Amino acid sequence: MTGAEPGSLSPAEVAARLTVVRARIAAVGVDPATVEVLAVTKGHPLEVVALARAAGLFDLGENYAQELVAKATAAAATATALSVPGEAVASLRWHFIGRLQTNKVGQLAPFVTLWQTVDRAEVVAQLVRRAPGARVLIQVNATGEAHKAGCQPSDTAKLVDQARAGGLIVEGLMTLGPTDPQRNPETGFALVRGLVDALGLARCSMGMSDDLEAALRAGSTMVRIGTALFGPRRVGSGGEG
Repeated sequence: MTGAEPGSLSPAEVAARLTVVRARIAAVGVDPATVEVLAVTKGHPLEVVALARAAGLFDLGENYAQELVAKATAAAATATALSVPGEAVASLRWHFIGRLQTNKVGQLAPFVTLWQTVDRAEVVAQLVRRAPGARVLIQVNATGEAHKAGCQPSDTAKLVDQARAGGLIVEGLMTLGPTDPQRNPETGFALVRGLVDALGLARCSMGMSDDLEAALRAGSTMVRIGTALFGPRRVGSGGEG
């Protein structure tokens, strides 16, 4: 399907795009019911939140603190306005998927359901202080690219232990594929999947709009999808493609 400005998208079109994503998952030989689809709304206007909700996607990803807080606040107000006595509006679950600055943890804490980019001890310490008992994924730099966030694979177990010791709930690992499209992403994905298994974790957040097949072949349990659902975003880059 061709890209479109978010304001021109309809709920039916987003639902159709989600069907295509799930068909891509099935084509790899993976049951779509076993893969979480995280709808990445970053860089798109608030309207895509309602489109995601209408498509049955309640897990949403954002890269920037200010954008997540603004959308989560507005979406909560809308849900309150839509609610009627005796009926509940399904709650959205916000995932933070951008590089996490320690000074933003307190601002984000009331809104984030899953912190996907915990990659160093300083972030762990702030989460322990500002968001005790938070559910987290440890981000691993599986490609060796210096510009990418993520702990080194050899440091993953230590960081998992530090997070657990502080009372955080470590649910799994997250990684990004290589920036260079000529590099095979499956090597890094397989490395991270191996770490997930070795550490006895459950969730493996790997794969985006362009490389979800490679991630699924390696054993991803969650794909972060923005462009394939909502078209090209207007700003930013990071934990989704």
